[in-house]
Amino acid sequence: MPTNADLAAQLLRSAAQFFETIGQQNDAITDQMKRNAETFLAIAELVEKDPMGQPPGPIEGEGNDHKLN
Repeated sequence: MPTNADLAAQLLRSAAQFFETIGQQNDAITDQMKRNAETFLAIAELVEKDPMGQPPGPIEGEGNDHKLN
């Protein structure tokens, strides 16, 4: 049976796919949707690897300005 962290990671990955799809359909927001997708995928990895861990700070990535805290 999946854990809450497993479900959260799956939901984050699904949201990332949604952002990618929306970005492909609208050139005006492609870059922002790509950054959103990258952020959600990064958080999904963190949740899977260390569900009780502390946020590391800014998410690294090309042009990514998302902050975790």
